[in-house]
Parts: sequence; structure tokens; C-alpha cells
Amino acid sequence: MDRLIYTAMTGASHVLQQQAAVTQNLSNVNTPGYRAAINTFRAVPLVGGGLPTRTFVVDSTAGADFAPGILQQTGRSLDVAVQGQGWIAVQLDDGSEAYTRNGSFQVTPEGVLQTRTGLNVAGDAGPITIPVDTEVTVAKDGTISTVPSGPQPSQVVVLGRIKLVNPPENLMVRGNDGLFRTTDGNAAEADVNVTVASGNLEGSNVNTVEAMVKMISLGRQFEMQMKMLQNADNNAKQASTLLSVSG
Repeated sequence: MDRLIYTAMTGASHVLQQQAAVTQNLSNVNTPGYRAAINTFRAVPLVGGGLPTRTFVVDSTAGADFAPGILQQTGRSLDVAVQGQGWIAVQLDDGSEAYTRNGSFQVTPEGVLQTRTGLNVAGDAGPITIPVDTEVTVAKDGTISTVPSGPQPSQVVVLGRIKLVNPPENLMVRGNDGLFRTTDGNAAEADVNVTVASGNLEGSNVNTVEAMVKMISLGRQFEMQMKMLQNADNNAKQASTLLSVSG
């Protein structure tokens, strides 16, 4: 009885947490470069004197699904998609680095290349500044070049190279802001083997059908856990009644 109550109670609680994770995945179906979160259940014994039979269930975030998404052509010069493995480095407000697969960029009025969320795109030599009235091209290796707009041809100017990295996937962890970081918090080294496709964005790797099936399955699990709690409550009431009659 004791084991049943703890297992069912914590199981129901963490089913709701998994539902939240699946809902988050579904809400990011259209987010470029999004990596689906993977959650699992595991049973844990409750440590404490006099309670050796009690166990409870916890929801464990096993990590992220690093499978690549489908490239979607946009034709926009400031859209880039990482081809194969690798990440785009961005600078956080505290000066540290984080990594993303979302290559939808914009240019601030000051000419700084940023993500759609306002973070500076990291270059090999710091932030990348793009002059006004120029046509931007991004090479396969992330090198950004510009040509002045207008009818007269002019010399190509290389502004810098987007910092592209490829640390081991098992050393990458997602933060609350949706960006990934290395587990030790140190900046990853640039990798010249990482390439990008200009004029494209990588789609989310969330499988909508699988996520919907998972949500239905979790809903049924929650109902089962609640029925187990009701059965435990009914058994306790019947046991109390028998003890009262016996007394």
C-alpha cells in the first residue's frame, strides 16, 4: 500500500512534467534549428529511517534529439543553415558563449549582426559589423563578404567569419533560454570543417505525429496513476472497516 501510494503519486506528478516537455516541443515545431527535448522516467528509492519500502518516480531529462532538421530554402542572404553537425556561436550579455542552430540573422541600426533574439553573432575576431547599403553574401565556411549596392561594380570586402563549432554532442546541454552550452561552461574551439548553406534555414526536428501520440500516451498514463491512487484509497477504507468490525 505504502509503495503503491508513493509510486502512483509521484508518477502522476511527473507525467504532467513530461506533458509540459512534449507541449514545449510541439510549440517549437516551426522554430528554425530547434532540437526536441527527450524525457524519461526512473524509479528512485526514498531514503529515510523506517521507510525502506517506499519508492517514487522522477522525470529525468535525458537530453536532446540531435537529429538534423530539413533545410528550407528562403533566398534571404542573412539566413544560414548549418549543414550536418555543428553549431553557430553567439555572445551572451555576460560575455560568455552559447550555441544555436537557428541561423536567421538580422542587422541592428548600428550594423551589428545579431540573432532574432538580439544576441550578437560571434565572429572569429568578435562581433561582426556590416556597413549600410551593401549586399551581403555568406560563404560555405561562414565568411561574410559585402559589395556596395549600386550600378557600379566594386571590390568585395571580407568582414569576418561566423564562428562555427562542433563540440561532442554528449558535452552539450540546453539552457532555460533554449540555447546550448558546453557542460564545463568553456567556449568551444572553432571548427573549420563545419559548413553552412546561405539562403536556407534548418527546420525543427520535432516529429509532430510522434509528439501527438506521446501526448495521448502520457494522458492515459496519468489516468492510470489516478486510478491506482483511488484503488489504494478504497483498499485503505475497506481495511479500516474490517479492523473496526474485528474490534
